[in-house]
Amino acid sequence: MDKGTSAATDRHRARSLAELDAKMANFVTADGYAAGLAFEPLPDDVLIAPFAKCGTTWLQQMVHSLRTGGDLDFDDISRVVPWIETAADLGLDLDAEQRGTPRAFKSHLAWGAIPKGGRYIVAVRDPRDALVSAYRFFEGWFFEPGTIDIETIALSRFIERRDYYRHLASWWPRRGDDNVLLMAYEHMVRDPSGTVRRVADFIGVDADTDRLAIACQQSSLDSMSAHRDKYDDLMMRTHSEDACELPPGGDSSKVRAGQVGAHRLELSTDLIAGLDATWQDTIGTEFGIASYDELLAELETR
Repeated sequence: MDKGTSAATDRHRARSLAELDAKMANFVTADGYAAGLAFEPLPDDVLIAPFAKCGTTWLQQMVHSLRTGGDLDFDDISRVVPWIETAADLGLDLDAEQRGTPRAFKSHLAWGAIPKGGRYIVAVRDPRDALVSAYRFFEGWFFEPGTIDIETIALSRFIERRDYYRHLASWWPRRGDDNVLLMAYEHMVRDPSGTVRRVADFIGVDADTDRLAIACQQSSLDSMSAHRDKYDDLMMRTHSEDACELPPGGDSSKVRAGQVGAHRLELSTDLIAGLDATWQDTIGTEFGIASYDELLAELETR
């Protein structure tokens, strides 16, 4: 067996939290990440910046369809709407022209870190549902199914590190800014056509009835499911197989049911209580918003 075959055979998905952390540390290089932070957006650029698993890919497709009138000729949505933090490692030029106007980009950065100067679309989502979605996304790609339970991921990522809550806390005070459109995933699910119209108005696309209809259809669950290979992080999945020593063929599809309230069927009562307590310690303490439902109600009055 030659060295190349042996190395490929030795590749495996993580089987513990420590191993997952070690593999994910190589997901993006420090230089590549720094290059993304140094990007200088143009005033008309649109940066789509929800926390992970809160509607990012959905918004990428929505914006791209609106600005192009329905282009689907791509193998990876992040090739035409690049991910700022990973672009350098993938050999993508953030300053290049794009297929439509305005230029559009993806990011998961908090307000304090994201490059300034453009316009920003942020979707928020119930953290308990975001947790379930993130767990299903990385299971079978970065870690072996059945080796790391959802409680372990929740404790590490959501309760101890509080990544979700820090991201939300950074964007919530910006919700009234002229260059920020902050929406709720739950409201997007309830009114997809209204969401497409809001996005079109915000990004400055003069969308007629036909263009709006095309964008609604192409960003629907049915359409994105039918073209799921376009939304499975092809470039990052391929990159991760080498950078993180993962076996090929991982399941990284982002197009799933996206059900509101899915956490009620997947999370234990104790875990939900722990996540709710973390909300109180962060968003509740800083903004006086007692729960995610209360935050939704406040957004609905805007």
